[in-house]
Amino acid sequence: MPVSLDRRQLLAAGGAGIVTSFVGTTTQSARAAEQAVPRFGYCLNMSTIRAFDGKGGTPRPIVEQIAIAAKAGYNAIEPWVREVHEYKESGGSMKDLRKRIEDGGLTVESAIGFATWIVDDAAKRAEGYETAKRDMDVLLEIGGKRLAAPPVGATNQTDLNLFAVAERYRKLLEIGDEIGVVPELELWGFSKSMSRLGEVMFVAVESGHPSACVLPDVYHIYKGGSAFTGLGLINGSSIQVFHMNDYPADPPRETIGDADRVYPGDGVAPLGDILRTLHATGCHCMLSLELFNREYWKQDPAEVAKTGLAKMRATVEAAFA
Repeated sequence: MPVSLDRRQLLAAGGAGIVTSFVGTTTQSARAAEQAVPRFGYCLNMSTIRAFDGKGGTPRPIVEQIAIAAKAGYNAIEPWVREVHEYKESGGSMKDLRKRIEDGGLTVESAIGFATWIVDDAAKRAEGYETAKRDMDVLLEIGGKRLAAPPVGATNQTDLNLFAVAERYRKLLEIGDEIGVVPELELWGFSKSMSRLGEVMFVAVESGHPSACVLPDVYHIYKGGSAFTGLGLINGSSIQVFHMNDYPADPPRETIGDADRVYPGDGVAPLGDILRTLHATGCHCMLSLELFNREYWKQDPAEVAKTGLAKMRATVEAAFA
């Protein structure tokens, strides 16, 4: 005999169907929305292509660097500030330089500077703050957003007081507030006091400044001896730019150097784990390709830029496949 359902049962069955359909549709929409939002942007740190002579001694003109990055398809660039200064001091138009960047579909997410803001010597530290001001001023003219703040001048110091460093970093951040450029606390793996994730995060936290942020690097985290899992303890919004590269199994960590970095995916770094960890923290940073490989410097810079971007994208796709 046919089974009959009363009105309440029919409503319950129909409601369940509607809810199931709604949940399924909502889940699909959420997944589609997530896939539509880029997990990371792609930036070219100019160290990757900056050398003319294959040794690092002669930098490529910044106008040429910009053109290469734009043609390769990057979202952003990370220039060296000294080359921006040189362009301006040689009579170059900053308005024209900014237009070249914008016309190429690029932004200036970060820049590499070497101000001695961190040192114990008060006179040298004051000079460092003035250098940082000049760097930020010239960056602002081309739309620059951030300036790397590495431990220049204190890399060999083993007794650096990190509480004092936090106060110095806060002052640097306050200078950035006045100008409109954010200094990023950069980890250097060969530093004897600022080589580990815990050290740079200690300084960032103890600075007590809302704009404090860090600039990690695959190679430097490895070189400094920190575990990559530590990235999972950092709020994603505190990392706006992440230096992307890879390293070979040999030479070992103790002797590996800047020039040993290779394209992402060509080494042994756990890049998939790193990217998934960053993404889980809510990080949607710019992955900035930073290499100092002398073999790459000898090659066509346009091809190096294209290859680097392709390998970064492939690494990201593999991480989330």
